[in-house]
Amino acid sequence: MILAVDIGNTNIKIGIYEGRFIKMLRFATDKSRTSVQYAADISSVFALQKIGAKQIAGVVVSSVVPPLTGRICEALHEITGLEPIIVGINIKTGLNIKIDSPQSLGADLIAGAVGAKAKYRTPCIIFDLGTANTVSVIDKGGDFLGGAIMAGANISLAALTDKTAQLPPVGLDFPAGIIGKNTHDSMLSGVVFGTAGAIDGYCERMEEELGEAAMCVATGGISKFILPYCRRKIIYDEYLALDGLIQIYRLNAGEL
Repeated sequence: MILAVDIGNTNIKIGIYEGRFIKMLRFATDKSRTSVQYAADISSVFALQKIGAKQIAGVVVSSVVPPLTGRICEALHEITGLEPIIVGINIKTGLNIKIDSPQSLGADLIAGAVGAKAKYRTPCIIFDLGTANTVSVIDKGGDFLGGAIMAGANISLAALTDKTAQLPPVGLDFPAGIIGKNTHDSMLSGVVFGTAGAIDGYCERMEEELGEAAMCVATGGISKFILPYCRRKIIYDEYLALDGLIQIYRLNAGEL
């Protein structure tokens, strides 16, 4: 049994892998919590799920929250007795990264790209819709070319409220229609259809730059609100980054 842990800005996802993912656990990302507190939380959930420490043979971690990386790894070591593999510059990924500073590429984008390369045909355009919306491009040869970063839907809604005098707080939801009949619906239309339109536009323009059609894949918790309104066919893959982490674990454990 392998634990694949993805530490994001909003959630910490722990995938339980045994030939396939048999369970995904989510914890809120909270930079104020200590390693002991996280160990207690994770241990409690493992006990409820009847997951024993001796069943766990390996742990692999990606993180975009540096203050929590060490604490979560300490918690996982306390529970399992294992040293986690942390995705970073000294870890084998099997991914040829062709950006200006390869060491600056986020661990979450690396994991997602590795997962997409293993599961789908290339070229491939990957959308990770969460706190931020990221776009990653893998070319036909499997190389990571680069991408784009946009404000996520919740950030956009919060900015509208914070930076204007009359717009109210609005929670992300499915819009009533593209033509809003009130302020609430108009804000949802702007954010949801605006993001969907951006995704469609990126697919089209990135394919033009690639010179060929690409597989388009999306992951991330906000996807369910956005993908139904995209005109482009986009595959949703909840486990994309976790699958990538398993590939990275196997590569570094000498299994690939």
